[in-house]
Amino acid sequence: MSGDLFPLLEANAIGMLPVDGLHQLYWEESGNRRGVPVVFLHGGPGAGCTPAYRRFFDPAVYRIVLFDQRGAGRSRPAAEVRHNTLRDLIADLESLRRHLAIERWLIFGGSWGSTLALAYGQAHPERCLGFVLRGIFLGARSEVEWFLYRMGAIYPEAARAFRQPIPEAERGDLLEAYHRRLVDPDPLVHMPAARAWSRYEGACSTLRHNPRTVSALTGDTAALALARIEAHYFVNDLFLEPDQLIRDLPRIRHLPCTIVQGRYDIVCPPVTAERLATTWPEAQYTLVEDAGHSAMEPGTRSALVAATERLKARLADAA
Repeated sequence: MSGDLFPLLEANAIGMLPVDGLHQLYWEESGNRRGVPVVFLHGGPGAGCTPAYRRFFDPAVYRIVLFDQRGAGRSRPAAEVRHNTLRDLIADLESLRRHLAIERWLIFGGSWGSTLALAYGQAHPERCLGFVLRGIFLGARSEVEWFLYRMGAIYPEAARAFRQPIPEAERGDLLEAYHRRLVDPDPLVHMPAARAWSRYEGACSTLRHNPRTVSALTGDTAALALARIEAHYFVNDLFLEPDQLIRDLPRIRHLPCTIVQGRYDIVCPPVTAERLATTWPEAQYTLVEDAGHSAMEPGTRSALVAATERLKARLADAA
């Protein structure tokens, strides 16, 4: 292992999985084909995966599955919000698991990926070996309102740029204003909104400003998928019932879990991780004192690798 991440590795297999008459999901597998299965759930929704995400796992031990959720990354059609709900994503995970002939797998997810991980686990606890969760987001309306209106208390310049494309008369409901523009079929309407939304999120995602993080989110394809799909989920309350993920936690509390949270995570503040950790006292909770939201910040990635290392011996027999 080099530093705190495992070395870069190539995928053993890649494919496109049709999940309905519209959507096809990009998936890939790397590491040990006979190892402990782990599935990586990316954030957003809409952000997609990168090869760097393979590096959280010991490739000699883990069978590493990455996939891009509906409309995200290399999945097709890009930035598509039709037939794109939380229930669909949970069903997609089951379709992918069956396609790969996996009985049970470790669920690894950050930000929106932690939301999807909890929702999938609560729907299918018998298919889960455990959880590694980062940058906790439970999908509450208060969390969405924080993102839209209150992160500006910490990043006022980013919030000012976020508001700028919206006429002042519409700024009382930024979500509705952005959503209307983002679903407009005209690129002259949806692309400026997509770039502004994604730049805002990227600017607030790291403890120290990182131009590469912002750049990765603001290319046209990535920006549109992230912004349009996030706004679609936000206007639909993430397709969750109020407090659903806390209410249904008893379904998975018997499974091992590690929660990793950046102290200075502005996108998903630690108060939410604290709530999950106190409701799930069996989980191991790691608060990284020198990190923001991004999984790739040094302290956070070290904590995530440590979590997968601790679990690998325990899960080898269970898998």
